[in-house]
Amino acid sequence: MARSANIERITKETQIKLSLEIDGKGEAQICTSVPFLDHMLDLFARHGLFNLKVEAHGDIDIDFHHTVEDIGIVLGTAFKEALGDKCGIRRYGQATVPMDETLASVATDLSGRPYLVYNVQLPKVKIGDFDVELVREFFQGFVNHCGANLHLNVMYGDNVHHIVEACFKAAARALDMATQMDSRIEGVMSTKGKL
Repeated sequence: MARSANIERITKETQIKLSLEIDGKGEAQICTSVPFLDHMLDLFARHGLFNLKVEAHGDIDIDFHHTVEDIGIVLGTAFKEALGDKCGIRRYGQATVPMDETLASVATDLSGRPYLVYNVQLPKVKIGDFDVELVREFFQGFVNHCGANLHLNVMYGDNVHHIVEACFKAAARALDMATQMDSRIEGVMSTKGKL
């Protein structure tokens, strides 16, 4: 059975359509009206080997906040729906990714309990028109609606673009690991019998 989801979210601030295939090939079609986020979602799909389509329109004439946060919400919802009862998945995943002078690490637990640890020191600057403080808003929206623990740590780095890119790549690789099926697992990876 395909592990996939199609989610549509419409509010007064944003209109988002997202399609996710967990067992993909890293193919992406992204159009969010936020060019830097398009770049991050494209590499997220590629490095996690997820097939991802995102079409989003939002009140970007005000700023990018609602659009970025809501895409995180919809992506988290898609992962939750695509994973279903989570039977047979590894549940935990981790990845450490270098990007030139930067080193970022992500550990995740698809436990059903949302929690974000965000140890990323970023100056309040922009990459192009993108406020880097929105990276945290994206991941907070994601974990809240996926029901995941996500610990994101940047050990060191100077270039803000490299720091953010390493975070998205590490998150993708950790989620790829956590969502993998393991034939040795009967039911769910929990002594409670439910995630």
